[in-house]
Amino acid sequence: MTQPIPMAEVWRGPFLESVHTGHAVVCDANGHIIEAWGNPDQVILPRSSCKMLQALPLVESGAADAFGLSQEQLALSCASHQGAKIHTDRVSAWLSELELGNDNLICGPQDPSDKGDFREMIRSGESPCRIHNNCSGKHSGFLTFNKHIAGAANYVDPKHPLQVAVKDAFEDVTGQDTPGFGVDGCSAPNFATTVHGLAKAMAFFASASVDASFARERAAARLTQAMAAFPELVAGEGRACTELMRAMDGRVSIKTGAEAVFIAIIPEKKLGVALKITDGTTRGSECAIAAILVKLGVLDPNHPAAQKRLNPPIKNWDGLVTGQIKPAEGFC
Repeated sequence: MTQPIPMAEVWRGPFLESVHTGHAVVCDANGHIIEAWGNPDQVILPRSSCKMLQALPLVESGAADAFGLSQEQLALSCASHQGAKIHTDRVSAWLSELELGNDNLICGPQDPSDKGDFREMIRSGESPCRIHNNCSGKHSGFLTFNKHIAGAANYVDPKHPLQVAVKDAFEDVTGQDTPGFGVDGCSAPNFATTVHGLAKAMAFFASASVDASFARERAAARLTQAMAAFPELVAGEGRACTELMRAMDGRVSIKTGAEAVFIAIIPEKKLGVALKITDGTTRGSECAIAAILVKLGVLDPNHPAAQKRLNPPIKNWDGLVTGQIKPAEGFC
């Protein structure tokens, strides 16, 4: 099959109002497809779902250890955080340790998506800065690597040694030559691959060991463990990544990306998952990833965090339940 398949449905009363279609792949440690929906060879931009791939050079180069990075900082290097103080305080401290600051970050300023902290910022008359950008943890990792190699300031240039290293790692773990890149919201190159390639990369992370002979494999294991240990730093309170990782007791690391991409790293089964909802809608990707995690036996379908994505009620402004979102019939 080369066409996307229905993955999530939106019902209003007895009427099917919307359908979210997509592609998804589950891979084993050898990169073989265990199960697939839609087109495994669909080329996609992984967006922020691949931040752990972009962080591989930070760890495997020795830069992370040279600067004494903590597990929390490794989690932040893979994060799409919401600009809460638990994120921005840590990023600020990290930059200070590097003797750098907000102006060294190339990601642009962004309003915090954490409503409480954003309201407090407005009350105090502060303006959002680059540290509030959801990618500031990833960029702090970039700056750490860059300082380690004494690289040029424009570390997002595709020809910069950092991005060359990211591309090398990306192509190695996906098992595919990338057909190119798009510029991400944080100005860094985002390399394209297929849904199968992204799932294969996640299976590499799932089967990696901190005791492995190869530095890339050890780096992958450390990043996976950091994400699982600090889910609140990877995303934030109320977010699907954080809540679902907690629901699975840190046994699975998951990560969303813009335009409805989602990945899962499942070490206990040595499986990797990648999915893409074609219309770019987050509600569709969250429902679909939850359904796949339930199917794979790592997420309890009755857990509140699972129900919040699998069968969330749709309410109107008066609080009346008018419909629901649910996995499409026949999917998973």
